[in-house]
Amino acid sequence: MSLSEKLTDPSKKAQVIDDCCRLIDQEVGDKGGLSGFAVKAAYSAVKGVKPGFVAHVVERLLPEFVGKLDPIWLEGVEKGKPADHLTANRSRVADALLSVTDAKARNSSNGVVRGAYDKLRGSAKKHVEDAVPRLSQLLQKHAG
Repeated sequence: MSLSEKLTDPSKKAQVIDDCCRLIDQEVGDKGGLSGFAVKAAYSAVKGVKPGFVAHVVERLLPEFVGKLDPIWLEGVEKGKPADHLTANRSRVADALLSVTDAKARNSSNGVVRGAYDKLRGSAKKHVEDAVPRLSQLLQKHAG
C-alpha cells in the first residue's frame, strides 16, 4: 500500500490532517528573528481568512503532497528506514512539496493567501527543509 493510500484512508485522514495542522503550528511557533516574525505574520493572516482555513487547505492538498512524496518514501522503505530517508533527502522533499504549493498559489483567487505566499516564497525552501524531520515522524506514525 502506498503512502498516499495509507494517509488518505478515511479511517486515518482526519487524524493525519489534525497532526499536520499541529506540525505547521509548531514549526511556525518555533521560528525566531526577523524571518520568524514575517512567517508568523503571514501565517496569522492566512489563518484569519476564515475559521478552519488551514485544516481545509491541508485536507485539499494532502493527496497531492503525499503523491509527490510517495517515490521518496518508497526509496526509504526499500532501505528499511523511510522517515530517516526523507530527513536525509530534505531538499528533494521540500522541492516536491513546494511544487504543489507553487502551482496552487499561482492559481489562487484569494489575494491575502497569494500575497502571503509570494512574500515568503524566497525563504520557503529552507523553512520546509527545517520541517522535514517532524514531517517524517508524522508520516512514519501514520504509515508505519
